[in-house]
Amino acid sequence: MISTKEGIPLANWQVTATTIRCDLVDDFATLLVKNDWVAKCVWYNRYKQKALEDKKRRFDKHISLKIEKCAGPTCRYVVEYQDKLIEEESGRKSSR
Repeated sequence: MISTKEGIPLANWQVTATTIRCDLVDDFATLLVKNDWVAKCVWYNRYKQKALEDKKRRFDKHISLKIEKCAGPTCRYVVEYQDKLIEEESGRKSSR
């Protein structure tokens, strides 16, 4: 999870999401951004974070290989989506 962006006003929406094809894990991943600009990747939360929290937890071989390739909470896809939304929201606010 990426921390809240300081100094940026809250967005005019509660949460927004998009699904992308992540080439790092070769799978679809849903990216979420809340109105306080906290961003996260659902794929990371579902697989890699759980693997990091519980070392005894086992995933099938197919998922285990993907977990190793996941960039985690600072993934460029998450950051780019968050930045895109901030730019769009700040552009809308300044044009009012």
